[in-house]
Parts: sequence; structure tokens; C-alpha cells
Amino acid sequence: MRGADKLLNTVQNAPLIVTMTKRALATGLPVSVCLPDLTGPRANALHSLAVSMVPVADADLGMAHSIRAGTSTLPDDCSAIMILPADMPEITARDLRQMHTAHKAAPTAIIRGASADGRPGHPVVFPKSTFNKLAGISGDTGAKPVISGFDGEIRLVPLPAQHALTDLDTPEDWQNWHARS
Repeated sequence: MRGADKLLNTVQNAPLIVTMTKRALATGLPVSVCLPDLTGPRANALHSLAVSMVPVADADLGMAHSIRAGTSTLPDDCSAIMILPADMPEITARDLRQMHTAHKAAPTAIIRGASADGRPGHPVVFPKSTFNKLAGISGDTGAKPVISGFDGEIRLVPLPAQHALTDLDTPEDWQNWHARS
């Protein structure tokens, strides 16, 4: 983003991190947000929302470190974790509820959001059986090693259009997305 923080860009009249957090909260499920700094602009944007903020001291080493940190805070009775990258502005609360419903129908499977034409994307729901593997990942590949090494069922849940794939990482991505929206 050439120095800009993409999660502070405005979507629906709020910073993207706030918009996505509100969508997650609208599911009625507990929400944790992994942040590199609990006193920075992202945390300040979330201060009025009823979420757990999880510090990730090594967030600069890659997305897997945020996943590890979030997984480490799960209560013992937690049956799954849904990982939602915050830079995917087309994912809606309805999409998240659909993912949760799919998890309830297949609680031991990995549930993966997909585009309407079936290409895998996000969010991803990981069952409890994967928590130890999630706790051991590192780098910037996210949870891909856990997905590729999973010996259970992986179910794709088609979400509308490109919701599961639209990821805004560069100024050009943002410009193109705003032009299409």
C-alpha cells in the first residue's frame, strides 16, 4: 500500500477494519481481532466495539503469526475458529452466517468460502482438530499448510459473486474495486 494502512481505508463510511468487525459481530458469534499494536490506529478505531483484541508482537513476520496468536486465545470448549482476513470488503455478515451454518452441518470438516463459480477463498472455518497445527504455522502463507495437510473433509461454500476472493492489497486494487462498486 506504499505506506498507507489499507485497513483504515473507508468502506461504508468507516475504516475497513471497523466495517469488517461489525459484520463479524452481526453474526452473534464471539469476535477476536488480531492486531500488531493494541494502542495504534487500528485498535483505536475498534475501541467502542465489543471484541477481544489480541496482540501479535510478530505480525510483521506474516499472516500465520496472527492466526497463531488468535488460536492461542481460544477457550477449551471452542469447537472451531473462523478466520476472516480484514481486507476482503465484499464478505458480508450473511456470508459469515452461511459459513457458520455449514460448520454446524459438518463440524469436523474445514469449511472454506468460495466464489460463486467454485474457486476457493475466504473465510475459512477450522475445526478443533486443527488447532494444534494452526498453533505451529509461521510466515506469510497463512494457514495454507494446514489446509493442504488436512486429511479430513474440506467443504467449499459458494458465496455470492467474488465475495470470497476480493482482496484489496494495493492502491490499484482499491481504485479498481471502487470503480466497480
